Amino acid sequence: MWYFSWILGLGLALTFGVLNAMWYELTEPQRERGRKERTSATDR
Repeated sequence: MWYFSWILGLGLALTFGVLNAMWYELTEPQRERGRKERTSATDR
């Protein structure tokens, strides 16, 4: 019966990893845009 919790935990960890990667892909363009705005403001 231990293998049920092991499989469940593995699935949960994989789901968390996929969701984390999706979140990173969504937020990275916003960070890049913020960096460009900050560097252009300091160049003036």
